[in-house]
Formats: sequence, structure tokens, C-alpha cells
Amino acid sequence: MRTLAPFFVFALAVGVLSPQLLGQSAPPVTLVKAARLLDPRTGNVLAPAAVLIEGDKIKQVGPASSITAPAGARVIDLGAATLLPGLIDGHTHLLLSVVIPPEEEQRRHLNSLFAPSDLMAIVESPTKRAFRGAQNGREYLESGITTVRILGHSGIDGDTELRDAINAGQVPGPRILAAGRKLITRGDYLQNLNPALADAILNQEFLFIDGADKARAAVRQNVFQNVDVIKVTANVNLTVPELAAAVEEAHRNHLKIAVHAAEKAAIQTAIDAGVDSIEHGNEATDEQLRQMRDKGIYFDLTPTFYGNLLLKITEPSIVLSPERRAARIESGTRRDKEYDQLVQRVIKSGVRFSAGTDMCWWYQGKTCGQVGVATLLNLRKAGMPSIDVIRAITINAAEMIGWQDKVGAVDPGKFADLVAVAGDPITDITELERVRFVMKGGQVVRNDFAAR
Repeated sequence: MRTLAPFFVFALAVGVLSPQLLGQSAPPVTLVKAARLLDPRTGNVLAPAAVLIEGDKIKQVGPASSITAPAGARVIDLGAATLLPGLIDGHTHLLLSVVIPPEEEQRRHLNSLFAPSDLMAIVESPTKRAFRGAQNGREYLESGITTVRILGHSGIDGDTELRDAINAGQVPGPRILAAGRKLITRGDYLQNLNPALADAILNQEFLFIDGADKARAAVRQNVFQNVDVIKVTANVNLTVPELAAAVEEAHRNHLKIAVHAAEKAAIQTAIDAGVDSIEHGNEATDEQLRQMRDKGIYFDLTPTFYGNLLLKITEPSIVLSPERRAARIESGTRRDKEYDQLVQRVIKSGVRFSAGTDMCWWYQGKTCGQVGVATLLNLRKAGMPSIDVIRAITINAAEMIGWQDKVGAVDPGKFADLVAVAGDPITDITELERVRFVMKGGQVVRNDFAAR
């Protein structure tokens, strides 16, 4: 034992040596200071505030007077700014860029409004789509959206590969939960395709549900692709047993299942099957909202077309007939009123809700991220209080996606994903359209305050 004593002394010394002496660099430390820090959970504001960051995680949050930067730490002073957690888009399609087809093309192709764009997404080169996804992801991040859930329309592996490239530091972008191919029934989306080629084309974008066994197999195929969530589209053809089988298989693999359901019947199918979130849900009844609340199903609101978005993105590049333009204005006004009522019923029901953009639209003169943030803020125009809108795209969205321990709030232990604006987003929520500071995982993405 006496001869072993020096060994133990050496081992103990090594155990307490600093990482630098062992050839390891200590994680960088950053102190971010701002006049205000908004906590979406409570609505309280900490003023003045400081956030101490070690590596990519938040270590300490508190009054600026109580937190001191250690020696060698980087200090970022944002002055009179308001800090918030990074924003979350719960429903997006970053590998799409839909351009509305001309009026006559829609009429002559005898298919749905967006079918030509969906078809182009399928037959385009996967490499081209990957570059578009990388661009859209960078624009999202620069606009303050630091986490997204991509729910289909990414080809076979576009979203999972973009996620992995971002995680590896190869391209900039938000944190991604990827769904892989969307599960659908025959008759959804594209129709009237050449029968000899239809399956080969559609299999690039979708996995078919044709009975409970096929539903399980489709989930397993996406599990093989290493997805983070399962996306299903529910329509009149989808049965409860089929969707329930997909839910069971997803949950067996510790994955949540998000279901596109806009009509009453589809919403009820999703509720009865026990899904984790219902996307869109435009025709949800008060009774269905109650069932969703009681079952803990999240309502992911997507105010995508609020304020006549279709008209705004069409007019700069396509001349509409007076009849079509008048019809769009009339339908848009009617749709906005219906959405105002839906938002109020959702708030009153007590159902848990978050928000997503359904973003895949090309808007001339704006980046994908700019349009994404503006779309999320449509909830305020629809009558939702500002603090509830902010909760929907931070703390609530984090819970919906199952990442409440990682993102959605400025808390110790969570990723250091922060945004800052010059004013007060509770008083004027459009401040979020003018984000001037973005940090993801302790790394500064943009800091317009530094240029003052």
C-alpha cells in the first residue's frame, strides 16, 4: 500500500487540476445585461437584468446588481433593450417556397390551389431544396426564431439532414424538430397525376396510411429516418383505428404525433385517437375544445392567412381579374372574423395552445423569417393579448414539442437562446418584428445594438 500511495496522490491531483492544465479548454462564459427581461410564464419583468451563460447553457439569471462577470468573461451590454427567450415556430415547412400560380393555370390544371407548388417541391432536385431550406433556416434564425418544428414537405430526408447540418455547425439555423415524410391517406394533396408515375412521385414526399398495419409501418419508416416527431394529415378517409395505430407506434418510440386537422370530422378523429397536438383546427367546436383540454391535447394555432396574406403575396407578381380580387377580399374578411371568434373561444376554453406559421410562402421583398414572425403576431390582430401571444411562441410551444427543459424560457439549465428588442413587446408586440439581438446556444447571431 505504501508503494501505491504516490499513485493515489497523483490521481487526486489530476482530479482537481483545471481543464486548461489537462489540455481541455473551459467553456466560454458570457454575461448579457439589459434594462428589462420579460418572463413569459408569469408576465413579470426583471429590471435591470443579467444572464450569465456558460458554454451553450444559462447558468444564472437575476438582477444585474447580483450577478458579476467572472474574470475573462465576455460582457454584452444591451442597454435599454428588453430580453426574451428565443421564439419558437411550432409548425413550419422550411424546404418549401410556394409561389401562387396564375388564375388561368389554377383553372386549367383542375387541381387544388397549391398543387402545382407541391408538385414542384416533389420533382425538384433534393439538392436545390436543401439549399433553399438552409437559406430559410438562416433567415428564420436572424429574425429571432431559434427553434422550429418542420412538419413535412421536406422530401425523404431534407429536414433531418438540415437539422443534422445545423447541429454540426455546418450551416446556421434554428434548432429543428424534423418530421420526415408526412403520413396521408389516398386522395390527400396531389391528384390527377399520371397513374404510371404517381406512386414514385408521391413517395418522395409522403407515406401512405392504408389500414392500421400500414400506419404502423409508416411510423417505423420515419423512425428509421431518425425523425423527432410524426406528422399525419387527417381527412374524411382517415379512420380512428388507423390514426390510433400510428399514435401507439409513435408513442412506443417516444415520439409525439402532430395531426393536421382543419374540419370538424378530422378534428374529432384526432381527438378520439389521442394525438398530442392538433394543427390548424379552424372548425373546432366548443365541445371539441373541451375534449382537447381534458385530454391534454395541444391546439397549435396557425394564423397563416389572416389579413389576406394570399392577396398580399399574389398581387406583386400576378395580375388578378377584378372578380377574383374582389372574391379574395370578401373571403379574407369573412375568414378573419371567423378566426377572431376561434381565438376567443380557444382562450375561454382553457385548452393548451401554441402557435405556428405553416410557413412555406414566397413573399416578394421579405425574408422567410420576417414573414414568419409577422404571421405569428397575427394572433394579436385576432384579439389575443400580447402576453398570451408571446407565451404561445415561447413557453407553451416548448411544452408542446416536449422541449420545456431545453428552450422557451430564460432559466438556468436551458439553452442560452435569447432575443432582444428596443421597446416593450407587451405594449407593442410588433417590436418582435424588429428583433435587434439574437443569441443561440450562447453564440451571438446578430447584435444591432452594438452598432449604435
